[in-house]
Amino acid sequence: MGCVFGKQSRPPSSDRRRRSKTVASPRHPRTRRRRSRGEPSTEISVVNAVDPVVDVEEKERPKQPKQKARHTGDFSVSIPAPERRRTPSDLNQQGWPSWLMAVAGEAIRDWTPRRANTFEKLDKIGQGTYSNVYKARDLLTGKIVALKKVRFDNLEPESVKFMAREILVLRKLNHPNVIKLEGLVTSRMSSSLYLIFEYMEHDLAGLAACHGIKFTEPQVKCYMKQLLSGLEHCHNQGVLHRDIKGSNLLIDNEGILKIADFGLATFYDPEQKKPLTSRVVTLWYRPPELLLGATYYGVGVDLWSAGCILAELISGKPIMPGRTEVEQLHKIFKLCGSPSEQYWKKSKLPNATLFKPQQPYKRCIAETFKDFPSSSLPLIETLLSIDPEERSTATAALNSEVSCISFVNASLGKNQYSCFTYDPYLYIFQNSFIDLC
Repeated sequence: MGCVFGKQSRPPSSDRRRRSKTVASPRHPRTRRRRSRGEPSTEISVVNAVDPVVDVEEKERPKQPKQKARHTGDFSVSIPAPERRRTPSDLNQQGWPSWLMAVAGEAIRDWTPRRANTFEKLDKIGQGTYSNVYKARDLLTGKIVALKKVRFDNLEPESVKFMAREILVLRKLNHPNVIKLEGLVTSRMSSSLYLIFEYMEHDLAGLAACHGIKFTEPQVKCYMKQLLSGLEHCHNQGVLHRDIKGSNLLIDNEGILKIADFGLATFYDPEQKKPLTSRVVTLWYRPPELLLGATYYGVGVDLWSAGCILAELISGKPIMPGRTEVEQLHKIFKLCGSPSEQYWKKSKLPNATLFKPQQPYKRCIAETFKDFPSSSLPLIETLLSIDPEERSTATAALNSEVSCISFVNASLGKNQYSCFTYDPYLYIFQNSFIDLC
């Protein structure tokens, strides 16, 4: 969020919908696929985009003159005449529209909706196919926040379903390394809804793109510890993120990392598996089983992405930047080796016959990354296992050597996650970072 730090190479665009983030710095491009074809859809009857976001169907009323629009900050608020205000049947006691209560009532029952005229937009910091992100000031508290505006095209049930699922997922998560949803804004101007997030100044991809900046080993350990801690919490709560990449890992000025952008996230139960779409995860961070069409998967998809992030932080560049799915799978096999015959037989993946190489590839991670710190190689080997079952869990990864480091600096009295300040170099780095970028 905030500054744009520099240009970087971009992965190919996705065939799925894009979403924006609560941070706008250079980042790896995103393959956004928020409409999951393979997953059941929640059908709701929603029509007539009126105030505040969308209305359930109601009888036609005679048109009433409106008062002059009032402009507060960057939000233009139209004040309807008394006759045009919602009836009690359209809103519940807290003021939520009935359509939103129908799809996300459990998550918002204890909240009261905010109004757009209680925020002042300061800057547009991100844009996607179905959403925009703004830096804004809460006029009631003075706090700087990020507003993610979700648009509804023709009130499509799929669009409403994905928005509701993101809210439900975020409300279930509560961890220092997971972005916090602080509230919702119902807009009186258009068919849209704003999600209110805590504001984060940077993202990991933006920091990595800064010219002349290379993460130190302690920094890498610090960020990986926080990433794996956040993933551990998500997985323990039955949530798969399904789009872990540098631009979705937000960082504040204290060095705290938070996993963000849960638009592709889904609930899962390892004991009662159900088919899920394979069209998730940005291409450069997508595991081989998804490229091969797997619809039954678990925490391994997030752990593969985490392994790509770890190797990228150390090397200073993406390790497998494929341009197409075929090229991406080829890069994976060249680095990590092709699957064994036993794996091909037991997995029965839809695209196995299409992509199975004629000659097997030998695994060469240790040779390729021979200059990496020796403590990082075992974890990279584990996280980048071709067989997802061999990637283990986030909890096991947290116990590995690469993440076992104390981040408490008693002399400076810093937080345990203060990656920018726990050693002299990082202290200088923090105070001159914007100038360097």
